[in-house]
Amino acid sequence: MPAHKPLFSCRTEWELSPNQIFTTLENLRKDNVTVFDLTESNPTRCGLNYPQEIFQSLANEGNLQYDPSPKGSMVAREAISHYYKTKNIKVDPAQIFLTSSTSEAYSFLFRLLVNPQETVMFPRPSYPLFSFLGDLNDIKMDTYPLMSENQWAIDVVQLKKNIHPATKVLVTVNPNNPTGSCIQKKELEALNNLCAQHNMALISDEVFWDFASERREEAVSLAGNDAVLTFTLGGLSKVLGLPQMKLSWIIVSGPEAVVQEAQNRLEVIADTYLSVNTPAQNALDTWLSLKDSIQDKIITRLKHNREFLMTKIQSVPNCQLIPSEGGWYVVLKIPNSQTEEKWVMDFLTQDNVFVHPGYFFDFQEEGFIILSLLPKEDVFSEGVRRIFQRLERD
Repeated sequence: MPAHKPLFSCRTEWELSPNQIFTTLENLRKDNVTVFDLTESNPTRCGLNYPQEIFQSLANEGNLQYDPSPKGSMVAREAISHYYKTKNIKVDPAQIFLTSSTSEAYSFLFRLLVNPQETVMFPRPSYPLFSFLGDLNDIKMDTYPLMSENQWAIDVVQLKKNIHPATKVLVTVNPNNPTGSCIQKKELEALNNLCAQHNMALISDEVFWDFASERREEAVSLAGNDAVLTFTLGGLSKVLGLPQMKLSWIIVSGPEAVVQEAQNRLEVIADTYLSVNTPAQNALDTWLSLKDSIQDKIITRLKHNREFLMTKIQSVPNCQLIPSEGGWYVVLKIPNSQTEEKWVMDFLTQDNVFVHPGYFFDFQEEGFIILSLLPKEDVFSEGVRRIFQRLERD
């Protein structure tokens, strides 16, 4: 008989059973219990009114023709170039590659830069999706810490210690999700020096860049970084609050010779998949012209919910709102009288409020919960009231 061999790959050997928190959430919803979901980060489920021009721009006869380009259509890339020009960042359309999502962009770049079992370094805390992307692309994932006591600045000393010969890429999330911290000029200098010294590339995930609340003056985008090979990511899921339109991009920058080599290789990868749909590319110029009206609605929602949260937290001395410079999330420091998971379960089972525990984002310390600022204002305010009532009692 042939030797037994596994049917599935080891890269998908994840723990797939839901944890206690999500099992409880699903049971409440099955029982038709109203849950105040303060984790909602999908703008299409948050009661925002989108301009009708979004739909009208899809009625384009050109959508019935297929003229694939590995980088994406020139019209779409020129629209993205203009988008950056409004931010005083010069990006040539030739530097831009379109992808269907930021996740796909990461996969393209990991395939471009990293051999199996080599290492990519991610910030900690950060979004849990990274561990799945690492597994699917056969890379080893390592982390470098953000310092909570210093407004989530990069711990450059520890970052240096964590780099080893197999480290190929440093990833930044700018602003970070969920801490909202932005890359500062001095941090970028340190990252550039480390990448040059160790022959590494930089990836900067800047999907939240347009949503800054208290961004410090020294914060910088990496879209114009030319000191080392740099890939800056953006996309419609955040810029326009349209995740369903499935269009993101990679901007390639750095020293001319290495940029050209990167573009040549990346073009082959993109040409292999050709994943970006034609209607989104044809509509992109119109959609980006609507950016201000869409973002104004999102920013107003974020502002009002943050202001409500700041007003209510003043009456809860054992709770602290951690300063944030951007993004859609806020981090609350809560008492250590019980575990994060116990707090989250209490909020869910006794108050019908759903929040994320800090460990979901790989926080190194206990005592944090994460809230999205996107939910409808009545949902957010009621959920926050219930959370603080419990914290005041306990």
